Amino acid sequence: MTRSGDQNLIVLTVYIIGVSYVFNRMVESIDDRIKYELKKAVVDEQLKEQNLSDKISISFKLSASSPLDDLKELSMSIENKSENLAIYVDWDNSSLILNNKSCRVIRKSPDLTRDLAIPQSPSLIVPKKTLTETITAEDLFQRDKETGVYTVQKPLISIGGLKNGGAGQKKLYNDFMNRGKELEFSLQLVLRLSEIRAGLAPGAEYPPICIINFPFTVRKLPWTYALPWNKKK
Repeated sequence: MTRSGDQNLIVLTVYIIGVSYVFNRMVESIDDRIKYELKKAVVDEQLKEQNLSDKISISFKLSASSPLDDLKELSMSIENKSENLAIYVDWDNSSLILNNKSCRVIRKSPDLTRDLAIPQSPSLIVPKKTLTETITAEDLFQRDKETGVYTVQKPLISIGGLKNGGAGQKKLYNDFMNRGKELEFSLQLVLRLSEIRAGLAPGAEYPPICIINFPFTVRKLPWTYALPWNKKK
């Protein structure tokens, strides 16, 4: 091989190494994305069984992809589709099931949170109106010692915590990151329905409850999700 050929081979080798390095860095930068999904079919079946399909519509605002340990709260909308029902959302009796542990739901307020023990008043949704709220779990709050204010500091699902846990948790972390297993959590929402004309007069019996379970799955996205033709999947 000529000297010119040797130089070309060196240049080509350096170029390939450079391209490979840039490509690997690019993959690393987009290979930590996950997706949260609601099992909507399960929810629809529950609404049907409780004769609520034509009365209530509930949806969640979830991103197409999220960084690891980024999701700390859920944005949800509850629509009252009925003509004459008042729907009360019983926050204090609702719960988020995280890591097989039942956690009290906290409806986030724009005001500073200084006491998590204060009872939360039920939210009323009148006919043909929609309530939009952001909720999280009581266990995810931490109190600032100087200000006395509680803020959400932990994710709904701590994937990084699995990595730093025991042998079983580390295995679960590796299985999840290799896309061999999905993680799960759920919201158990307590609602009370009452006909408008009956109202809630003093001494009246509180409306009966209905409980709707919202199961969510968390799955690791392949790095190829970032390719333009996969964006809408």
